[in-house]
Amino acid sequence: MTRPNCSVWSVNELCYSTKYRSELQPQQIIDIHSLLNTNCWLDFHVLWSCCGCTLTKKPPDVTKSRKLKTDHLLKVDDHDFTMRPAFGGPAIPVGVDVQVESLDSISEVDMDFTMTLYLRHYWKDERLSFASTTNKSMTFDGRLVKKIWVPDVFFVHSKRSFIHDTTTENIMLRVYPDGHVLYSLRVTVTAACNMDFSRFPLDSQTCSLELESYAYTDEDLMLYWKSGDESLSTDDRISLSQFLIQKFHTTSRLAFYSSTGWYNRLYINFTLRRHIFFFLLQTYFPATLMVMLSWVSFWIDRRAVPARVSLGITTVLTMSTIITGVNASMPRVSYIKAVDIYLWVSFVFVFLSVLEYAAVNYLSTVQDRRERKIRDRVREQSLPCTCGMSHTRTMMLDGTYSEADTNSLAGYTEAPMVPEEEPEKHEHMVVHLSVSSESTATKKKGIRNFSIIQNTHVIDKYSRMIFPGSYIFFNLIYWSVYC
Repeated sequence: MTRPNCSVWSVNELCYSTKYRSELQPQQIIDIHSLLNTNCWLDFHVLWSCCGCTLTKKPPDVTKSRKLKTDHLLKVDDHDFTMRPAFGGPAIPVGVDVQVESLDSISEVDMDFTMTLYLRHYWKDERLSFASTTNKSMTFDGRLVKKIWVPDVFFVHSKRSFIHDTTTENIMLRVYPDGHVLYSLRVTVTAACNMDFSRFPLDSQTCSLELESYAYTDEDLMLYWKSGDESLSTDDRISLSQFLIQKFHTTSRLAFYSSTGWYNRLYINFTLRRHIFFFLLQTYFPATLMVMLSWVSFWIDRRAVPARVSLGITTVLTMSTIITGVNASMPRVSYIKAVDIYLWVSFVFVFLSVLEYAAVNYLSTVQDRRERKIRDRVREQSLPCTCGMSHTRTMMLDGTYSEADTNSLAGYTEAPMVPEEEPEKHEHMVVHLSVSSESTATKKKGIRNFSIIQNTHVIDKYSRMIFPGSYIFFNLIYWSVYC
């Protein structure tokens, strides 16, 4: 058999020079056929060596080889992956670690929180082991997850949750030659958080995200934190507008269901402390200013009824608006919150300032009536007796009587005559007539009562000290208890 000359042939030459096929060894023919399957125009050459005429080419792409298909390599079709690994044997250990990407929101009204995290599971499934000379792992996306067994972990007390799918499902599966598996996914979950608002807004809240297997009890699946407290990691940039994140930590315990049994449950616990500055600006300062504004009425004249009434009503309505606004952003709890105590005590102070003016106004009215009665009584007792006088002489007591008429008034002293050019002083003529010491005593009594009437604003004077002092004392007790 004549061998071809030792030379370098191109792929095209090998493809179309079929006259040499009968002279090649079987192994060489197989290599040429593999070249023919590569559409003879590919940009590489076959080297025909003189020593034995061996055929050399680039290594083939393993992804184009049918026998290196994933299903064949991992023997997915050879096993029943509807059952857990080591079915019928001891519980399979499944380690978990979590990386918190963000804490998106905290809702007091719905009493829940939203968190985005990377959830990773670690376990060993010998059915997925494969031969490898380099001992390197293989990484797959979410399409293979549907063909093999994965832990059925779910979030207890979750309201909503979803796996991110932009641009594809955020799922990663990594398989090692010895059968160890890493299953990672990116999830956003909204879960319930039982909050206690008895100290709101000076409160701290502790929430937890709970993970548990849905179908497998602790006899079939042992769920545990892979590295203890180090299994939980957080992003340093996580922050919330209303809360300060104090710490994250992990715990685990068994959960019992009467109908199904015991399950391993993992907890991601975190503590949040509320920022008070926002509520100081929006709630506490306005309420305090309204209380102080209500004290202004104590310095306004009690006779300025429109000013004091409008000021009192304005402060009361403003306090009502503040209370309504705070409660609108809070759940309808059946207990008293710390902010409720402050706002309602402030409301009481404002309302009492309105009642204080009502009391002052009422007492002033009553004393004005008493003053009028006393003044009328004094005037009646100071008038001269007209017994035995004719109607004409009685009418002349307004200052137009003659000197003879004056001398005829027995028992009265003569007062100086008032000139006719000062008619406005005629009404004082009778006042200057004194009957006896009894009428003088009555005048003194009237003057004393008049001084009491002038001092009705003493309630305002006491209120100027009692109201601010009581409110300051309340604030000292309030902030010492809740801070």
